[in-house]
Amino acid sequence: MGKLPTPTITDSNVLVGTETGDDAAIYRIDDRVALVLTNDFFAPIVDDPFDYGQIAAANALSDIYAVGGTPITALNIAAFPRNLGPDVIAKILEGGQAKAEEAGILIIGGHTVDDKEPKYGLAAVGIVTPGEQITNANAQPGDVLILTKAIGSGFITTAGKFGTAPDNAIAAAVKSMATLNKGAAVAMQEVGVNAATDVTGFGLLGHLAQMMKASGTSATLNWSAIPFLPGAIDLAHAGSTSGGTRRNMEALEGRVLYGEGISEFEFMVLADAQTSGGMLISVPEERANALVKSLVANETLYSEVVGRVGNDGQLGTVTIEK
Repeated sequence: MGKLPTPTITDSNVLVGTETGDDAAIYRIDDRVALVLTNDFFAPIVDDPFDYGQIAAANALSDIYAVGGTPITALNIAAFPRNLGPDVIAKILEGGQAKAEEAGILIIGGHTVDDKEPKYGLAAVGIVTPGEQITNANAQPGDVLILTKAIGSGFITTAGKFGTAPDNAIAAAVKSMATLNKGAAVAMQEVGVNAATDVTGFGLLGHLAQMMKASGTSATLNWSAIPFLPGAIDLAHAGSTSGGTRRNMEALEGRVLYGEGISEFEFMVLADAQTSGGMLISVPEERANALVKSLVANETLYSEVVGRVGNDGQLGTVTIEK
């Protein structure tokens, strides 16, 4: 795989760039304000166009919340086939606008191209105080890992494409994916955490492994503590595995260690490619209870302690334990 070109100029105002694979870029304007910059878009993963728009917008805004930022505005990014129909396109854009307004911002422009497959998302801008940004590169040994959404959306949406996902599973997945991570961002800012990332395409394992690599640490995940969306495990057993999940497993080869009683099935489930997942937060143990309380108060879907950061294994690895 090719690498991004190396910049020929440097700029000390770039607080977060491409080096650590963080969720968003951060550029300092002055001592009080830094811009948080991100974009994200993808093809439909659910049938309802309004739901699709909401999920795509929530997913894009999640990158800003992951670094402790506050979104301020966004632009639409869209690719629509000419035969899609104006009513469907309008519903997608309405879903995105509704979710943006829930976040307290407006979508004030954008760009659309003609494409044979629909794609939609946002280029979003936020702000954060320089020095108060949260990155994925500062997890510390002894930290507790807390997850704010259940996982398994990849199995459900894959099964949904073939009409084999139960209605209640699809409904639960849509609710989860369309839920903003705003409450988690508020809780992180309130309590103070060491590192965070949102759980999206690389799956829980992939994003955690990236955090451990960037932080120079390792981690343990407790299988029995991880929340799953209704129906996700059954659909995983039935083989509703996406190509993204299989690619995640290949990329993680040698970086995931199995504890007693753990098999490739658990590895596959935790590598499931997510869309608009929750926050995975690395917090000092002495602040973990305060963070859980704040997450509950800010109405996140979950506030589960799912693992711990260490440095006793190979750096950048994740061990799955029962």
